[in-house]
Amino acid sequence: MRDTRAELLAQGEILVRKRGYSGFSYADLSQVIGISKASIHHHFRTKEDLAIALVAAYDRRYDEALARIRAETQDGVTRIEAYGHLYLNGLEQGLGCLCAALAVEQDTLPDALRAAVARFFDKHVAWLVRVIADGIANGSIRADADPEAHARMVVAMLEGALLMERLLAGPHGFTAALKAVTDTLRPAPTGRQ
Repeated sequence: MRDTRAELLAQGEILVRKRGYSGFSYADLSQVIGISKASIHHHFRTKEDLAIALVAAYDRRYDEALARIRAETQDGVTRIEAYGHLYLNGLEQGLGCLCAALAVEQDTLPDALRAAVARFFDKHVAWLVRVIADGIANGSIRADADPEAHARMVVAMLEGALLMERLLAGPHGFTAALKAVTDTLRPAPTGRQ
């Protein structure tokens, strides 16, 4: 049996990640899925309703991935590398970050959607703050790292590299940028001053 709602979410996400919020319409979605615009409205009354559902589904997938990363290792740098690979997976599919694509249009987004995107990023910064603080505590991240500032730097670098490397060097460029940022967090080798 066809799960039209799931198809709408999957294809809607791809459209937003490629074109942005204002760059797609229900007509585009109708054409991709092969149903009428009225059928789409049956599942998502407005484009805002659809976008909020997209962010919620994306957020849930990230929650699961972040929990997996925390469970798999205690090493802070390894956790950040694994987090970066979540972005790399999107790049390999030719897709940007859903929430970054929406954030670019923050001034034109409906308030509820803008708030959902802000919550997504706030959650990621908070997760990284914990990862960095835990890494400092267990010695896997350099002791003088500022968890809040470095968490914001990691998110900003990953989002920027994802945007830029979709246009320039692709996965190779992204991987080099990720290595550069994680190298800044590694403790100095023992014996180095």
